[in-house]
This record gives sequence, C-alpha cells and structure tokens, in this order.
Amino acid sequence: MPNHTETRHLPYSARQMYDLVADVERYPEFLPWNTAARIRSRTPGEAGSEVIEADLVISFKVFRERFGSRVTLFPAEMRIDTRYLDGPFTHLHSDWTFADRPDGGCDVRFHVDFEFRNAILRRVIGVVFGEAMSRIVRAFEDRARALYGPGRPADSHRT
Repeated sequence: MPNHTETRHLPYSARQMYDLVADVERYPEFLPWNTAARIRSRTPGEAGSEVIEADLVISFKVFRERFGSRVTLFPAEMRIDTRYLDGPFTHLHSDWTFADRPDGGCDVRFHVDFEFRNAILRRVIGVVFGEAMSRIVRAFEDRARALYGPGRPADSHRT
C-alpha cells in the first residue's frame, strides 16, 4: 500500500495555501491526471468544519477512474482531511496541514495512503508512485505561484 509524506516550506501564508488546497472544484485546472471534479454536497460539520463530498476523475495512460471522497475542512486548525467513499481503491486517506512560519511563509505537510483494488493499477502506480506524488505537490506549488506571485525561493523536505 503506497503512502507518501512530504513537507514543503513555501513563501505563502498558511491561509493562502489552505484556501488553494480546499478549492477542490479547481483541481482539474492544474492537477496532473485530474480531468474532472464534481461536488456532490457541502455541509457544515462539527466545531466550524465543513464537509465536502466530491467526485474526482483521474486519467492515467489507458486508465480512467472516478472516485468519491469526503473532504473535511478545518479552517481554524488549518487542516484538511480526505477519506475515501467509493471507486477504484481499497482505501484512501490523505491529510494536509498548514502552519505559518515565524520567519515568513508557511510549512505545508501532505500525507497520502492508498491502494488500488485493481492489481494492474497497483503495479503501474508502484513504478511511478514517488515521482507522481512529487509532481502533484509541485502542481500545488505552481498553482500558488500563479495565484499569489513568486515569493521567495522555497525549500522542501521529504520524509
């Protein structure tokens, strides 16, 4: 079961990065392999959170899969938690956390853990998993640069 954790130090505020990641409807505009996004529902959650149920369509080579997820936004905590609802996975969980740095910019931490049901898809993603996850994180960075400007040079740390 692939999982990936990455922390990036970016020249944007935690709020800017939180807002960018929370904007699920815009993912097809900039995320690699994401060809469609549809919001099923938006409901208030507990303690000021918001729950979004969404369908995303992922296309990779000859594979095209739709999956549903529950995205819980925690704006006061600057955290986004995603859980799998339905589709081609046995499980999927991801979370993002955002924290302003005292010296400016913010730390963005991304973690994902998932597994495809289909053995062929498991093998295909296994070969390119690390690069695919880094490319997705870079796509969020590129989107931030396009929306908020270049900022100062960013550094990163992968765990």
